Amino acid sequence: MGKSASKQFAEEVLRRHNEHRKKHQAPPLKLSGKLNREATRYAESLASTRILKHSEESSKGTCGENLAWASYDQSGKDVADRWYDEVKQYNFSSPGFSSGTGHFTAMVWKSSTKLGVGKATASDGSSFVVARYFPAGNITNQGHFDNNVLPAKAPGSPS
Repeated sequence: MGKSASKQFAEEVLRRHNEHRKKHQAPPLKLSGKLNREATRYAESLASTRILKHSEESSKGTCGENLAWASYDQSGKDVADRWYDEVKQYNFSSPGFSSGTGHFTAMVWKSSTKLGVGKATASDGSSFVVARYFPAGNITNQGHFDNNVLPAKAPGSPS
C-alpha cells in the first residue's frame, strides 16, 4: 500500500470514529504518527502470521487496541462501523467491560485522545487492521465506564 493509500485509510477510520464519538459526547480523536507507525508494524506482523491476537502493548495497558480481519480488502468505514455496531449489545445501565462490546467501548472511550491506524494485506489477500488508542481506556480502567462510555444523545437534543 502506498503512503497516500494508508494515510487516506487512516483518515477514513478517524473520521468514522469521530462521527461515532460525537454521538456519545466524546471529544474527537487526533491521528498520531507514532501510533500509526506502531499500528502498521503490528498489522504487518499479524498479516505475516495470519493470526489475529492482541499485542503485548495492549495487554500491558500501554495503549488500547482494536483489531479486524477480513478475507477481502476492508474500507476504513466498514471496519469502524463493524466495531461501533457492538453498541447494540452494550448495557448503559450496567456499564463495564465485556468481550462482545470491547471494540465499541474502546472507540468511544471519552478520555482517549489519540488514534493510530495500520492495515496490512496477507499473502492470501486477507486484510488485517489495527487501531491503537492512547491513553488506553476500557481494559485498564474497569471502574470508569460510567464516565467514559456515555449513551448516545438523541439528534437535536441540547448538549
